[in-house]
Amino acid sequence: MIRVNAEIELDEREIHETFVRASGPGGQNVNKVSTAVQLRFDVAHSHSLPDPVRARLMAQSGHRLTREGVLIIEAERYRSQRRNRDDALERLLALIREACEAETPRRPTRPTLASRKRRLDSKQRRGETKKLRGLKPGTDS
Repeated sequence: MIRVNAEIELDEREIHETFVRASGPGGQNVNKVSTAVQLRFDVAHSHSLPDPVRARLMAQSGHRLTREGVLIIEAERYRSQRRNRDDALERLLALIREACEAETPRRPTRPTLASRKRRLDSKQRRGETKKLRGLKPGTDS
């Protein structure tokens, strides 16, 4: 079991890893060894996630989520397979932790009397400045 936080633990059998050849630095090693990791986690059918967390995770995953509800994380930052596996898993856990935190709804507020007065005063001054532009020099108002 992989611990996400105090309430959620992921079953290791729900995470599937495949290894592919990475692009980027590594010289001859990058052409021979499959160091990049493609981690797949079926969000839609996971028994480890509570329903609200699952819904938020699916909403925030964006292009990483397939139509079937599988989250795909690709990690090829490092030259070793072990570090890429750890990186991909840590990124998955970070996404789940982020989905655990529900957004607090915005409470609509009204502008204060002072801020409304400042806004109207500013508009008044701006209007007077613009009105002066139309006058010829030497004439008042």
